[in-house]
Amino acid sequence: MKISFIPHKSPLPKTDLIVLPYWEGGERASDFSRPEAERVVASGHFTGKCGEVVRTYSQEGENLLLVGWGKKGSESEEGLRNAYATVCREAMAKKSRSLSLIVPSSGEKLSFPVLLRAMCEGIFLTNYTFDRWKKEKTPLIEELVLSGVENKWEEELHNWQVIASGVHWVRDLVNGNADEINPAFLEKEALSLAKEGVLETRVFRKKELEEEGMGLLLAVGQGAVEEPRLLMVSYKGDPQSQEKTVLVGKGITFDTGGLSLKSTDNMLTMKCDMAGAATVLGVMRTLAALGWKKNVIALAPLAENAIGSRSYKLGDVFRACNGKTVEVLNTDAEGRLILADALSYAVKALQPTMLIDIGTLTGAISVALGDEIAGLFASDDLLAKKLEEASKRTDEKLWRLPLHDYRENLKSEIADLTNVGGGKGAGSMKCALFLQEFVGSVPWAHLDIAGVAYLAKACNYYPARATGWGLRLLVNFLMAK
Repeated sequence: MKISFIPHKSPLPKTDLIVLPYWEGGERASDFSRPEAERVVASGHFTGKCGEVVRTYSQEGENLLLVGWGKKGSESEEGLRNAYATVCREAMAKKSRSLSLIVPSSGEKLSFPVLLRAMCEGIFLTNYTFDRWKKEKTPLIEELVLSGVENKWEEELHNWQVIASGVHWVRDLVNGNADEINPAFLEKEALSLAKEGVLETRVFRKKELEEEGMGLLLAVGQGAVEEPRLLMVSYKGDPQSQEKTVLVGKGITFDTGGLSLKSTDNMLTMKCDMAGAATVLGVMRTLAALGWKKNVIALAPLAENAIGSRSYKLGDVFRACNGKTVEVLNTDAEGRLILADALSYAVKALQPTMLIDIGTLTGAISVALGDEIAGLFASDDLLAKKLEEASKRTDEKLWRLPLHDYRENLKSEIADLTNVGGGKGAGSMKCALFLQEFVGSVPWAHLDIAGVAYLAKACNYYPARATGWGLRLLVNFLMAK
């Protein structure tokens, strides 16, 4: 998207739409006005409630869009982000390819940098469509004119666009056909990330997985045509630092449930089961583009949980990378198995100073928290606090849940662990406790995004289906710590 900066009170270039902000009650939030907009306010057809939009036209033929900011002095960053998501959807619906945003010098509550970021993020994150299979394409906004903004903000705007681009990249991967977005395809994507030399990519295929003792990942993927893989993408932004964060993303490219076969309804969305892997790869892509001075490694264990004569079987025992054995009581609890091998490898070979895993792990987290909040489990209070702080800044909501000692439920008569806990309830917690068996003493956090990664309906700046949830959170966390 092309960005132009127009000094305060300078004439606007011609664009398809001019967006004017108003407080609830009809007071202008800026000193920019048009008589026709004031008449709409006076008529009572527009109240200025946060996110409300009304279109009108000036005598000069300008297309005007009034947008409500809500009660004066009560504006919020997320409220403005959502309001400008509505602006973007309205512009896309009317095929407006260029917008002029009137940007006030400040809000009553929010500073200029905060409100500018919120307005732009609302546009950037919403300006997305996955229409590759549609004959009629949805036009996107191609040009944004920021009135009242000096060009000294160019670098910040570029960074916000880079992050939004990362979110879109993740959405595209998750929305793609599972027959295409398979382990081999994601391998190519990871290798392409390293072409410019900023990132380094290593691929563990079957032979290397066997050498590293990753029996869990191999078991989950053994029934598929495409062999399982482990991708490792490294970014050394600060070679002098001893800090090293390892991100691990669940990459089940399609989940039938294996021999514990899912129902049709539960299988319908299972191309999204690699959202965790897409997210950590997207984070690496974004960090490299931003040039941030951090040391980060992403691990993406990849497999298709297919059903067939070679599928791994219930009651069998497999050995993890750290030597622990796991009895499989449910082949549909496969995500924790592939994450366990990747976490074990990280601890054994990479010497991380902190570990964060992310994935669509349990339906139980959706039951507990719905589709707007992800579950957070952590062995380290400081790590949990920093993730919660980043969550508040991006409004990707987290709720920390306990790691209560239900480990008795994970005991097996014939192995070290079972992959599902007995007893009723606490399914998400038992999954987290299982993963904790593979992280040693490294500060660790687990993000269960099963509810937030894929939506049935569009909501604010999230489209229907893949949301890209978590990329902004992790990038913000890494940039802040």
